[in-house]
Amino acid sequence: MLEGKRVLVTGGTGSLGQVLVRRLLRGDAGEPESVLVFSRDEAKQHQMRLSYQNLSASTDEVIYENFKRKLRFRIGDIRSYADVCAALMGIDVVFNAAALKQVPTCEYFPEQAVATNIHGAENLVRAIRDLRLPVEKVVAISTDKACKPVNVMGLTKAIMERVFIAAALQIPTTRFLIVRYGNVISSRGSVIPLFLEQIRQGGPVTITDLGMTRFLISLEQAVDTVFVALQEGKSGETYVPTCAAASVPDIARALIGGRDIPVIVTGIRPGEKLHEILISEEEMRHVQRRGSYYAISAMLPEIATAPVGLPHDLPFEYSSKAAMGDFEATRGLLAANGLLDPAHSISGANEDLLR
Repeated sequence: MLEGKRVLVTGGTGSLGQVLVRRLLRGDAGEPESVLVFSRDEAKQHQMRLSYQNLSASTDEVIYENFKRKLRFRIGDIRSYADVCAALMGIDVVFNAAALKQVPTCEYFPEQAVATNIHGAENLVRAIRDLRLPVEKVVAISTDKACKPVNVMGLTKAIMERVFIAAALQIPTTRFLIVRYGNVISSRGSVIPLFLEQIRQGGPVTITDLGMTRFLISLEQAVDTVFVALQEGKSGETYVPTCAAASVPDIARALIGGRDIPVIVTGIRPGEKLHEILISEEEMRHVQRRGSYYAISAMLPEIATAPVGLPHDLPFEYSSKAAMGDFEATRGLLAANGLLDPAHSISGANEDLLR
């Protein structure tokens, strides 16, 4: 797929971006000619650069010779059209992972979410279109919060999806793809690292609502979805993985184990949903099952890949409430991802509250 290609990863210093870059360099999707990490975070780029050089201190050689090697770094802002134009020069494939993704933050600063999540996407499309750049593929990273959105983060991601879907019609020489998935286990800002830190400090563990459910996917599974979409997806399609879902109280109970850790219910945060949806009832009419993934066809008839109204490959809305596993399934998932402390077996602690 990416053999000999020049790849750009926007937001390449984020949780997903770093795993994606590692797997690109490992050749999981073919051996690229170069991988360019584009973000505005100088400190994270610096640490990432050093980690790949296996050095503990910076030198001029690390900073300047780096640009002659396969892994490259560029400071810039997805919000800046000029920065995006410069980053896209000579690029074959783009992975757009740049985003503002914290739900409460986006609620308090909606204009910032619009600037990054929507205008950033527009800058990529505008640069490819207006400069007639020979970019072959663009894969945009979205979220379950973009499906039936109720918060600013989800609203801006939903519009981001539509920006790229419209671009698939406007720029037929470039294949635009979208990947949509749920809560990424252990990514920065997700609920599991929060719970683990609260447990480390002796509690309390804070749950916003005892009825809350979430989809759970590992960073590796998220990158797998990106690569599958890149290989199989048709322009304008949205790829969704089949993934586990769990109740948030079950997640907390499994992580706490046998510890005597207090749990408190704090109430739903600004913009938070009780249950997440990966494929809506309306989108069901446009879905095709492809192995372990669902492909949502574009709703624009000019680029639609699935006839509307035919027998559905998904019989009902794909929600975290409907897909939720039981406690043992949740515990097994967390254990498989190395998140349970074997020294603390599960007990009845907090059981009454967390059921």
